[in-house]
Amino acid sequence: MREPGAAPRQSPQGVPYTDLQHIINADGLHLFCRYWEPAGPPRALVLIVHGAGEHCGPYDEIAQRLKELSLLVFAHDHVGHGQSEGDRMNIKDFQIYIRDALQHVDLMKSRHPDLPIFIVGHSMGGAISILTACERPADFAGVVLIAPLVQMNPEAATPFKVFLAKILNHMLPSLSLGAIQSKWVSRDQKQVEAYENDELNFHGGLRVSFGMQLMSAASRIEKEIPTISWPFFLLHGDADRLCDIKGSRLMYENASSTDKKLKVGIISISYSYSNI
Repeated sequence: MREPGAAPRQSPQGVPYTDLQHIINADGLHLFCRYWEPAGPPRALVLIVHGAGEHCGPYDEIAQRLKELSLLVFAHDHVGHGQSEGDRMNIKDFQIYIRDALQHVDLMKSRHPDLPIFIVGHSMGGAISILTACERPADFAGVVLIAPLVQMNPEAATPFKVFLAKILNHMLPSLSLGAIQSKWVSRDQKQVEAYENDELNFHGGLRVSFGMQLMSAASRIEKEIPTISWPFFLLHGDADRLCDIKGSRLMYENASSTDKKLKVGIISISYSYSNI
């Protein structure tokens, strides 16, 4: 709670949260939110979950399309991302992302208790979506996963590199492992340039501690896959360098769900992540 006379909390970009749509998570951090509400009564709710180092703004085009289908779409920037508070791209526990997603879902459910809820997750947001749905499977009517993080890229997670990362996580957790290569975001150079020029994206290095949280999430997902019974639709590019397509295949082949689909090919996700 803000003390009388104290300046209002501001986003990392210096905008007072009194001027921004937001929720306050269990740690007292302000999370910037976006909402796309249809003109008439909504038929369903859709939570969009963005990936690592980005924010929910670039998903506007796909959200607008869903809105035209009378779906109420909502999203927030994760802790440490975009216009939300928190140390940039640093999290003490991956569960915080899941907890915050469920908090936002509960808020929207309280406003629209009779509507089904869907999740759309991309990249790391796919991992968050999977674990969120696993935590409360009865809450979700279906999940759409776009190039989700299910398994770590084998080039980046060799046994030796994993062993080294565990040692460094204890000794130098803030050590940078290098930045996300923007050329891996899209095959379209215009989309790569748009990603690079977006000041709300994080262009710094990936910390060892953050990498360990991603590996921990992937490990959790692998254990959860056989129990997954909720409907899902997987879309994954066949040349994805950020999230290994083997993870999507593993999930499709081993999940117990009877309502599942996997689409593999050249998945062109524009900077607004709409051209699927």
